[in-house]
Amino acid sequence: MTILLSNRDARRIFLARQGLANPPNRALNKAGLLQLIQDIGFVQVDSIQTVERAHHQILFSRNQTYRREHLTELLEKDGALFENWTHDASILPSAFFVYWKHKFRREEQEIVERWRKWRGEGFESAFEETYERVLRDGAIMAREVKADGHVSGGWWNWHPNKTALEYYWRTGKFAIAGRTNFQKVYDLVERVLPAEFHAPEVDHDAFVDWACRSALDRLGFATSGEIAAFWDIISPQEAKTWVETHRDELCAVLIDPADGGKPRLSFALPDFPMTIDDHAEAPARIRVLSPFDPILRDRNRAERLFGFFYRIEIFVPEPKREYGYYVFPLLEGDRLIGRIDMKADRKAGTLEVKRLWLESRVRASAGRLEKLEAELERLAKFTGVDKVVFLEGWRGGES
Repeated sequence: MTILLSNRDARRIFLARQGLANPPNRALNKAGLLQLIQDIGFVQVDSIQTVERAHHQILFSRNQTYRREHLTELLEKDGALFENWTHDASILPSAFFVYWKHKFRREEQEIVERWRKWRGEGFESAFEETYERVLRDGAIMAREVKADGHVSGGWWNWHPNKTALEYYWRTGKFAIAGRTNFQKVYDLVERVLPAEFHAPEVDHDAFVDWACRSALDRLGFATSGEIAAFWDIISPQEAKTWVETHRDELCAVLIDPADGGKPRLSFALPDFPMTIDDHAEAPARIRVLSPFDPILRDRNRAERLFGFFYRIEIFVPEPKREYGYYVFPLLEGDRLIGRIDMKADRKAGTLEVKRLWLESRVRASAGRLEKLEAELERLAKFTGVDKVVFLEGWRGGES
C-alpha cells in the first residue's frame, strides 16, 4: 500500500519530528534538554555569533526556556553528550557513540589520504608526540602545543600538533572535554565519556540498520538519499541497499511537493500510517531559525517541502550576495515565510535589524509584523541585549 501525503501534512510531521511542534514555553530542565537533542538527533556547532551561536539558537527556537548551562553540564560534566561529526561538527547523545565507531574506522583511512593531499607528505609528524602528551598530561588546547614561530590561520594552516589533535578527535581517540572561548579542549575519549558509553562496536549490518531506522524516525519519511544524508555516517549506496532489502517492511509514501509538482516517492517505518494524525501542529508564532537548523540541513528537501530556497552566503563575494552574509530564515507556524538580516551589538546592547525579506504571497500585515517583533524581543533577551533596533530601510526587502 502506498500513502499519498499532502504537503501540509508532510510539513506538519517533519516539524514535529524535529521538535518544532512542541510548546515553546514549556519548562525545559536538563533531562528534558537531553531528550530533545536525542529526539532531533544532533545539534550543529558553529563559531559564528552574528546574533547567537548556532547550537544555542537551534535549541532556543524549539524551547525558549532553554538554558545554556544545562548544555554545558551535559557535555562537560555528565558526559551525556559528545561532540563529533555528522555532515559537520555537531553535538550528539553519547548513547550514539557506539555507532560512531564505524565512522571513526572509516575516517582513519580516508582522512589520511585527504589530508596528505592537503598538507603534503609528513603531515602526521607530530601525531605520536601529541598523543603521548595528552596521555601523560591530560586535557590540552591547540594553543598549548603550538610551535614557536607558527603563524595561525584557518583549517588550511593548522600547525602539526593541531593537525594531530583534530585527527585523533575525528577518529575517536580524543573527545572534546570542553571549550574555552569556543576553542576546543581535547582529552582521551575514555576520560571524557562515562564507561557506560564504551560498548563494543556493533557489526556492520546492525550499524547500517540503526543509521537508517534512526534517520527515518527523525525525518518521518525520506528517500534513500535523504536517509544517508541525515547522519552522514553511511554511504548513499548503503542506504539504498537497506531500503531495497527492507522494501516489504517499509511504508511507501508519495509526498506532494510545495510547488504542486509530481509527488515524490519516499519511505517510512511500518507504524507511520497509524501515527500520521498524532503529530501536533507547529505553534502559530514566528520563530527565527539558525541558518544551520536541522530542518534546513538538506536544502533540496527543505525546498521541496516548504517551497523555500535558502543558501548561506558566507563564502559568496559581497557584490554577488542576493541577501547577506548571515541571514536568518523565519518560520511561522508550518511555513518558512522569509528571512531577516540582523546583528547583535553587544557593546551597544542592541539587536540591529538591517533588512527583512518576505516570500511572495506573504503579506507584511500589522499582525505578522507584531509577531515578528515579539520574537525579536525574545531573541534579544536570550542573546543578552536590551532592545531591538530597526535600522532605516529595514523593510525595503519586502516582496
